[in-house]
Amino acid sequence: MNTKITKTALVLSLIGLSSQLFAQDQPANRFSEKTFRTWSVGAHAGVLSSNTIFNGNSRDFQASKETLGYGGYIKKQIFPALGIQADFLAGKVEGLRAFSGLVGGNPTYANNTSFETKLEWSAALTAVYNLANISINKENAILTPYLKAGAGYLSASADVTTGSTVNAQPYKDGYFIPVGAGFKLGIAKGINLDFGYDVNFVKRGDFDGYNTGKFDKFSYGHAGLEFALGSKEKPQLQNYSSLANLRNETAAESAELRRALSTAEQNAERDRAQYAKDMGDEDNDGVANKFDKCPGTKSGTVVDGSGCPIKVQREIIKETKVVVTEADRRVVDEAIKNLEFDLGKATIRPTSYATLNKVAELLVAKNFSLKLAGHTDNTGSMALNLRLSKERAESIKAYLVSQGANASRIEATGYGPNQPIASNKTAEGRQKNRRVEFTLY
Repeated sequence: MNTKITKTALVLSLIGLSSQLFAQDQPANRFSEKTFRTWSVGAHAGVLSSNTIFNGNSRDFQASKETLGYGGYIKKQIFPALGIQADFLAGKVEGLRAFSGLVGGNPTYANNTSFETKLEWSAALTAVYNLANISINKENAILTPYLKAGAGYLSASADVTTGSTVNAQPYKDGYFIPVGAGFKLGIAKGINLDFGYDVNFVKRGDFDGYNTGKFDKFSYGHAGLEFALGSKEKPQLQNYSSLANLRNETAAESAELRRALSTAEQNAERDRAQYAKDMGDEDNDGVANKFDKCPGTKSGTVVDGSGCPIKVQREIIKETKVVVTEADRRVVDEAIKNLEFDLGKATIRPTSYATLNKVAELLVAKNFSLKLAGHTDNTGSMALNLRLSKERAESIKAYLVSQGANASRIEATGYGPNQPIASNKTAEGRQKNRRVEFTLY
């Protein structure tokens, strides 16, 4: 009863191992977790022998008669170095000249005796440990040596021949322990040559039909093919070389960074050329090309903040002496305190309009000239800070002109971070350096 229960449990475990063979793996994106082919199947054939590397002088039969064996396996790779596989094996094991006793401490063997054990079936669950994954420049390993060990169950019958008499024994079931070593050669992506040598320790003394009180054993040297299951685009986990993958990814990232740097340099050169064009004043009307909606105006034409001619021009009052009072300075100081721009832009926020309107009224009423000087801290590139300081000064000029101020009496200049009034090493100092200075004269 116990034998039947154990046999049933072993069969169920092998079925459970192979039930997920064709399960779908999740697709992988470039920067997501890498996925692999972890299932594989193999088939092999080789030589079955009653002799093993562990026999020495202790054996039931003096000589082995090598015969053909064949089998296959289903494997699940758990880690790059560890896999679990279900092994299947069939064939015959034969030997010649049975042990007949000791003479002077030396074993003697009987002529005209032999055995033939037929493996009806055998199944084992084994762990396969990869000793190394040898590949430096390729992600798929070329050579993978391994060790294996496990437990199995088999059904076999032995025919023992003495002279012309054949003693045919019934099929018997029993446990065995397979251990082995071998290596795999990668010949294509997902295809490996498999060479191995296994020794099977049978938990029976009559596996060869001749019970001397010791458990029997037999060997199996084989060669075969292994095929990985799943998408051909994915690497096989047991063959995967993380070192080679790291080398390839590093080379790809380096090439991508070089391309990005080259593109950035080209864009910077293009931006510098565009900035020079935008901040130029081709028609000399006092409004930069970027803000000039009426390019090509004649020299001396009074224009508004957008660079377009004013139809009704004001009378230009020429004063021999300009007097700037404290009240005038307070108007300008109040405008400076309330001046706000959108973050990183030259767009004036509406909260600044009221005090700027007073400055425009002052310029119209007293015909003052005004110098606008834009400044920044040292955060960011020099080219960006120069452009931003210049554009903010031009934006204020355009607004004042739109409120009636004379564009020819307003000078807009950007100095970037070149004229700090405080240390750029502190947040407070950088805040003071981000400013637009108004100078009446």
